[in-house]
Amino acid sequence: MNIASVDTPVGRLGLVEEDGAITQLLWDAQDSGERTALLEEGCRQLSAYFAGDLSEFDLPLQVAGSDFQRAVCDAMLAIPLGETRTYGEIAATVGASAQAVGNACGANPIPVIIPCHRVLGATNLGGFSGAGGVEIKVKLLRHENAAGLLI
Repeated sequence: MNIASVDTPVGRLGLVEEDGAITQLLWDAQDSGERTALLEEGCRQLSAYFAGDLSEFDLPLQVAGSDFQRAVCDAMLAIPLGETRTYGEIAATVGASAQAVGNACGANPIPVIIPCHRVLGATNLGGFSGAGGVEIKVKLLRHENAAGLLI
């Protein structure tokens, strides 16, 4: 397993590569193994995102988990920068309950790149499983100038 890390406004983020795909984003990670071309590109894209120069990541991703987990991740990937969806809206897309979608969002192995921070509760922000919790979710949404965000 190869890990490359990059300093960002939300902390030191590490990308994990396995079999030619990004499989995880880790908080407070340190480099480990070989720093491959894919990991270099992933770190470059994260830096560009936080600099405001990238609106969509273009990296090969591999989400471990059930078909449902992958479907929720696909639905999150479809949310454009600066927009949000509710757990209920994602639930309607994937044919599940909002609670199940919330659990899948919380289990997202590649946060930021798979933008679980763009998924909100119907009446509140909902949670965020990354280091720093909801405060980091708010920081990411503010960074993206999320439409309609009143915080």
